[in-house]
Amino acid sequence: MTRVWRDWGGVLLAAGAALPVLALVVAGLVRVRRNTLPAAEAWWRSVAEVGAVAGTVPWVWMILTPRAAPRAVDAVPLHDLVDLLTGAPTTAVVQVVGNLLVFAALGFFAPVRLAGLAGPGRLFLLGAAGSVLVEVLQYALDLGRVSSVDDVLLNAAGAVLAGLLSRPWWAGRRAASAPQLAAPATPRR
Repeated sequence: MTRVWRDWGGVLLAAGAALPVLALVVAGLVRVRRNTLPAAEAWWRSVAEVGAVAGTVPWVWMILTPRAAPRAVDAVPLHDLVDLLTGAPTTAVVQVVGNLLVFAALGFFAPVRLAGLAGPGRLFLLGAAGSVLVEVLQYALDLGRVSSVDDVLLNAAGAVLAGLLSRPWWAGRRAASAPQLAAPATPRR
């Protein structure tokens, strides 16, 4: 864990220091929206948008930080994961949990904000699309990192798992906002 703090302590401190600013951004968005939306909807939207961005940016910052290593590609599914799980337990935990968290905030808040993203399949595709973009950037920018299909799978799985955690919020809101179909009229005799 000392290595994690050494490598990413600055990012973690910056993310923590940004929390009061993020609260002000949410409050400002709510203030702007309260004239056109009900108060609860203004809060839901604002918290979801700021949460998705603020919870994802630090992780993307970490994985786009250059390293002094040659770039590489591992396109064989589960190859990296098997190597991780047979290696040092601390490294495995940090890598697996870290990859699950990369798009977790996006997966948690996206269906709260956009009903069209609700559902595990859609969240998996959202997480996978974001992850593919990051993996391509890692390779194209020659950041000394391994671009791996396993990272894509773990990042997408993290988005789905986090989305399932937020299901009580988005499922209830989606059901409430869905148009109710009228029952067909029965002819009178």
